[in-house]
Amino acid sequence: MGAIRREIAGCDVDAHRPCIHKSAVSRGLATAVPGYDFKSPRLYVDAPLAAGAEIALERPQAHYLSRVLRLKAGEAVLVFNGRDGEWQASLAESGKRTVSLAVAAQTRPQTKAPDLHYLFAPLKSARLDYMVQKAVEMGVSRLQPVLTRYSQVARVNLQRMRANAVEAAEQCGILSLPEIGEPQPLASLIAQCEQKPEPGRWLIFCDEDADAANPVTALQAVPPQAPLAVLIGAEGGFAADERAALLKLPRVARLSLGPRILRADTAAVAALAVVQSVLGDWR
Repeated sequence: MGAIRREIAGCDVDAHRPCIHKSAVSRGLATAVPGYDFKSPRLYVDAPLAAGAEIALERPQAHYLSRVLRLKAGEAVLVFNGRDGEWQASLAESGKRTVSLAVAAQTRPQTKAPDLHYLFAPLKSARLDYMVQKAVEMGVSRLQPVLTRYSQVARVNLQRMRANAVEAAEQCGILSLPEIGEPQPLASLIAQCEQKPEPGRWLIFCDEDADAANPVTALQAVPPQAPLAVLIGAEGGFAADERAALLKLPRVARLSLGPRILRADTAAVAALAVVQSVLGDWR
């Protein structure tokens, strides 16, 4: 939260503004969210939101608004908590040690997040940060680390994952934060799917050995509106017995991501984009 501006994948953005590519603005594409306030800072708060509420900010948020952005009393801030939608608030008069926000009116009602889980073999810190942020931007509702045979990282900092999820949601106008699961061995996940499968959920796992080279063709077997889980393994792929166990599951689709070898964080963006385009809320 200390940096005022960041360069993210070609986006020149304020640290708490939604990420809109400059070329999109020039082509008129930024009107995809009509009437949206792209100028006010945006914060996630873990407090109920309603007209007239006053929210005492945590110290890092207070420092960011008052010391980094140098906002004055009465200036606008957008707030959300993942439950009550997004609200217009303003910086209230504050003392030397406390900063609070006065909540005024709702700007957007809470909407239901896509029922899209993202399961992934953990990566090293910087690349995991990137992958979490991009998955949140792509609309996932759950982030689930999965330990596979070829996983190179066994321990995951869940608190850091949540911080990256919050940052991505703040920057890109997202209303819901994803659930974050404890790391789970792939064998346990498969056993759970066999013994207590979630009703209707399809597992889409990315596999360079998939028969169908065209990912759109592979996804045609998945019913529209079905709850989804996308699984990406480590950069060494899946072991033969892992692949065989996955293919025995009742509702599974095997997805190729084209002729090039992708790093796992790149594969995450590619797979989620394809799934959202064919089956999700991009249609």
